[in-house]
Amino acid sequence: MLTAGLVMAMGAVAAPAAADTVEAPTTQEIVEELENDGVFIDPSIDQISTADEGALEAAAAGADTPVYYVILPGEVATSEAGINTLMAPVMSEVGDGAYGVLGGSDHFYVTSPDLDDTAIIRETALNEGGNPIDTLAALPQAVETTQTQNEAPSGGGGSGLVLLAILVLIAAAGGWYVYNSRKRREAEKAKQMEEIRQMATEDVVRLGEDVARLEIDLSKVDDATRSDYSRAMDSYDQAKSLLDTIREPEEVKQVTSALEDGRYYMTATRARMNGEPVPARRGPCFFNPQHGPSSEDVTWAPPGGSPRSVTACAVCAQAVRTGGQPDVRMVEVDGERRPYYDAGPAYSPYAGGYFGMNMMMGMFTGMMMGSMMGSMMGAGMMGAGAEDAGGDFDGGDFDGGGDFGDFGGFDF
Repeated sequence: MLTAGLVMAMGAVAAPAAADTVEAPTTQEIVEELENDGVFIDPSIDQISTADEGALEAAAAGADTPVYYVILPGEVATSEAGINTLMAPVMSEVGDGAYGVLGGSDHFYVTSPDLDDTAIIRETALNEGGNPIDTLAALPQAVETTQTQNEAPSGGGGSGLVLLAILVLIAAAGGWYVYNSRKRREAEKAKQMEEIRQMATEDVVRLGEDVARLEIDLSKVDDATRSDYSRAMDSYDQAKSLLDTIREPEEVKQVTSALEDGRYYMTATRARMNGEPVPARRGPCFFNPQHGPSSEDVTWAPPGGSPRSVTACAVCAQAVRTGGQPDVRMVEVDGERRPYYDAGPAYSPYAGGYFGMNMMMGMFTGMMMGSMMGSMMGAGMMGAGAEDAGGDFDGGDFDGGGDFGDFGGFDF
């Protein structure tokens, strides 16, 4: 049965509809990858992180019974009969073992040329996994658990004691797996929290420096200028105070929301001091929220992605129009500098405070959603779906922007 945790993990991301026609990979393409490292990922699927792929390769390499993973677009894996037809020649060449097949966000199968209890193995893996990667990684343990249960002796008091001992061992193994999974999640969350806190700290310092550079004698300005400057100061103080209290990645949204207020009121203060009209309030510059309020919208496409309308300050807008590179806000993720909008789901609250969720659904679609196989943003904001016994990941249609038909549906 599908676990609620798996539905929650899958529900975090919405993607545009995939192409109308998706071709199945050839037998030889699958065979070559499985014989190489035990994992085949369809070339159209580009949302699986290197770390997640490495975790599957390690799980396959460490399995006592041969285990292989095949990840396909949803359109290619819509029925058990179709999977059997696709996988039969593959298994004939690769050999015995358990084959875990994941199709899009809706289908998970286990098939094998030599194991009889694939349905039980599948259910065991689903019960152990909290998200698709964990479910796939649990396959070796599910195989061993099922084989152990099948080999348990029957009849007699002694046999009953042996069976009881086996059940205790299985329960202990399950507890160990859950404990280690929880520790991994806690460690990942702590690392992300430190990265996000550092990012927000840099933004608070940047606003503080901007406020300090503006030398203003409040006794010599009009009430409107004094009010805007006071609001900018209050917003800066609020952001600085909130920064010291955040304990969850989602809470950084309060900090960046206060920073967005402060940057707008600094812009308004400077306009009044220069005798210029106060600009209408607009969202921050998409490329770098530290630039303050945007001045216009420009059409821009991320590398390999679809064009979309984004807000931009005058300097970044000019760079886009002339084919140059805007000054993009870069952040540290796993020791690598990346654009903040491509830093993964943990950074969504950071952007949400600046832009609001409605603007995010337009500008950030397919980018900040990040890897669907990685940590999923805002699990507490999602509802758990019902369980489905027929092999489908329940809840194919998700709120927030569209049908999540397969991994390849992202436009980034």
